[in-house]
This record gives sequence, structure tokens and C-alpha cells, in this order.
Amino acid sequence: MSKPLVAVKTRDMSEQEWLEARTSGLGGSDAATVLGLNKWRTPFELWLEKTGQVEPVSSDSEAAYFGNLLEDVVANEFARRTGKKVRRRNAILRHPKYDFIRANVDRLVVGEKAVLECKTTTAFMAQEWKDDQIPDQYIIQMQHYLGVLGPEYKKGYFAVLIGGQKFVWKEIERDDDLIQMIFEAEIDFWNNHVLANVPPALDGSSAAEKFLAERYAKADAEKSVDLDRSYKEKLDRLVELKRIISEFERDKKEIENELKNELKEATYGFVPGYRVEWKQFYSNRVDTKKLKSEFPNIYEKVLKTSSYRRFGVKQLEGDN
Repeated sequence: MSKPLVAVKTRDMSEQEWLEARTSGLGGSDAATVLGLNKWRTPFELWLEKTGQVEPVSSDSEAAYFGNLLEDVVANEFARRTGKKVRRRNAILRHPKYDFIRANVDRLVVGEKAVLECKTTTAFMAQEWKDDQIPDQYIIQMQHYLGVLGPEYKKGYFAVLIGGQKFVWKEIERDDDLIQMIFEAEIDFWNNHVLANVPPALDGSSAAEKFLAERYAKADAEKSVDLDRSYKEKLDRLVELKRIISEFERDKKEIENELKNELKEATYGFVPGYRVEWKQFYSNRVDTKKLKSEFPNIYEKVLKTSSYRRFGVKQLEGDN
């Protein structure tokens, strides 16, 4: 395999330019999503982004902001503790054969064919980095990078600041079998879904729900279809889930009402390990009934008709 090629130079690149560059390929942070191993994002949501149907995920959240801000701190601490020298590679690199497979590494380790990834996380995620553990999505990200950089890159390092107070670093070896599996999945995703504009399997994300609502916004009141018999089992499961959720919701409300009764006029309540809040909020809303009654002309002018489709399942007697 030849050396990776520079797809885009990132020095002095704006946030918008960086986001646009991300949509032209699959980076390390996309790899785990393609494989279904990202807890925060689904392949369907990634497909929407890569096909330009939604705006790319921005890094303007506070967590992302401080992650970027502390990247130098984490990299410098790794260098101090290990005695290794690291440097930036101010470019998005691409695979020499598959130009849509990209890598934007945090640092390269000088004198070694190795990659350094800098991470910041909350104290709640400390268990994921305990002992020799590394979260699956980051293992996939690192192997993706090592694959793009080429076979001479034999290892990667993670430097992690946990809860702003604890620093750990981990070493991981190159895994060519895993790299091949990652690239095969990415090639399939890019060619058969992104370029072909064919969505991957629908999931339970709000993005999938929004996609369906927009694509099939208009209903034909006279049209019906015979669903495949295989959906009978799914519908049985759906009805059962609705029943279980309803029971959980009732239990949840019962506990909440008991707590409210204990709080009475108090805003806060405390028990070891918990703080309960029942805060006062105020909101201003238009009284549409009064507006229609007293100012009908104004009501007609501001009235806006919206359309939506409501999904429901009704069990039919004696039709099993």
C-alpha cells in the first residue's frame, strides 16, 4: 500500500469548511457509527449527513468546545509523562485507493510510526477507561487511522483527561484483520448507501422519524396495503412494548406524585445520593379560545393550518 494522500489542508480552516470537508468522506469518528458501535449516533443519521439531507454535526457544544480547547493540554501531558515528542499533521489524509476513507489525526508521535488521539471525558465515563479498557468506538477510530496511514504504522496511543482531574494514557497495537473489516464496512456503506442514495436500515432515532414524516407527508385516505405476514410478529411485539411502557409510565407517575406530596410547597428535597426538585416555572401563552371569541378577525389572520400523520395500531377481533 502506498502512502496516504492529503485530501484537505486543515491549517487556518474555518469551522464551516471543516464541516463541509467531513461530508466528502468517512473519517475515524464515523467508523464506529458505520459498524453500529456508536452509542450516540446511528448509521441512518450518518447517511442523512453524508448525503446532504441534514447539516453536518457541529462541534459547537460546550463538551466539544472544551475538548478542542484542552487538546493541547492533553497532548503536552502525554509528552511530559512518556518522554515522547508529538507533532500535529495539519491535513485530512485519505486512503490511496479509496479517497472517501479519511483520517484527521490529533497528533503523530515523532520517531515512531504511531498516532496519538487526545480525549476528554466526564468522571461518569471513568469506568470505560479503567485498567486496560478502551471504549469500542475509540478502538475502531484508531484502527481506522492506522489503516489510512499505512502498514508501517504499527501502534496508536490514547491520552485521556477524565473529569478534568485524572489523566491516563493507553497503547494499542495495529490489528490488520480489524482494519480490513472496518474498511469493508465503510466501502459498502459509501458505495451502496451514500453514492446510491439508498438509506441503511431504519432505526428508532428521531432522525429516521423525521425523514419518514417528510418523505411521506401526504396520506392517501383511500389507499391501503397488505403488509407482509412477517410484520405480524413485529406488531405483536409493538403492542406488548406499548403495554409495558404504559405500566412503567404509571409506576413512574406514582413515585413522582408520592415525592411531590412529600415536598408540598418546598422546591427541593434531599435523600442520600439524590436531590429532588419541584420548581416553579412561568410561561406566557396565547389564549386561542379567547382570541377566537373576542377578536375573530385577528384570529383568522394569524390562523395557521398544519398537517401531520398520526401513527397507530388497532388490534382486530378474531383476525389472527
